[in-house]
Amino acid sequence: MSKPSETLPEMIKDIQSFAATLSQHNLKLTRDVTRTLQINVGLYCNQTCRHCHLHAGPNRTESMLFETAEKIAHWARTVPFEAIDITGGAPELNPDIKRIVKLFYPLTPQLIFRSNLSALAQTDQEELLLLLKSVNAAIVASFPSLNESQADSQRGVGIYKTSVNVLQKLNAHGFGRLDSGLVLNLVSNPAGAFLSPDQTQAEHRFRQVMKKKWGITFNHLFSFSNVPLGRFRRWLETSGNLPTYLKKLAYSFNPAAVAGVMCRSLVSIDWNGYLFDCDFNLSRMLPLGGEKIHVSELKGPLSADTPIATADHCFACTAGAGFT
Repeated sequence: MSKPSETLPEMIKDIQSFAATLSQHNLKLTRDVTRTLQINVGLYCNQTCRHCHLHAGPNRTESMLFETAEKIAHWARTVPFEAIDITGGAPELNPDIKRIVKLFYPLTPQLIFRSNLSALAQTDQEELLLLLKSVNAAIVASFPSLNESQADSQRGVGIYKTSVNVLQKLNAHGFGRLDSGLVLNLVSNPAGAFLSPDQTQAEHRFRQVMKKKWGITFNHLFSFSNVPLGRFRRWLETSGNLPTYLKKLAYSFNPAAVAGVMCRSLVSIDWNGYLFDCDFNLSRMLPLGGEKIHVSELKGPLSADTPIATADHCFACTAGAGFT
């Protein structure tokens, strides 16, 4: 699969690089204590979302082997991670996902499981759902819009209604109900070349509308701007929106957001066991600190104060309120 260019286009002469922007503000992006381990178990997904930064989809074959998961778990036992975050692709569709969940949940106070919702709608996922419930996993679900036509144009026809049905099912199991202790968080992304709205206002609106229309409750909503990588970048290029979108991100740079970006306290590991500062750098194949390191090489916690690999997609994480 050919990939689009992922550096600032030559036509945008008035935007300086992300590195230069940090320097202008006398800022450095370095690693803090690593508290979250994010594990990408593969790129296979039942959806082909337009906003996906990974090009995940039904035609992808990348999938973590359980042997690799065991090597990651061996390292995780030497590091006091506060959270372990399982993502994809659609992690539900990894053939070993239930074994992977059982492997990691004893190693952390909080297991996070990311879902596109529609993958959980498949008939063979009931056992996984019950497992997630039994280990008190926090589910982070993608629900990009309250508008059905916008959501379906971004994620696929019929996905909106399927997602609503799955959210109702999750509520029935206790996820997202304040009296259950089972966490259900939502993630919303703009449908086009726009920056995310105010998160507090968006959460209030989602909470009101979803409760009134479908009786759905959730714990929190995170509203993020789409990162110009992968399939979303390709759409920006083909639609002619790339220069304008990159300018929006760069002009919205917030120096105060740099201290809280997730890459400072998170490490991402891909399906082959290689380390990255975040899932976006994984998409760009920018390895942790600029060096290709396999989890089997690690003997303990990552060093703090080491540089984080950056590129111009990092503007998305430092625009406005930031991406934490």
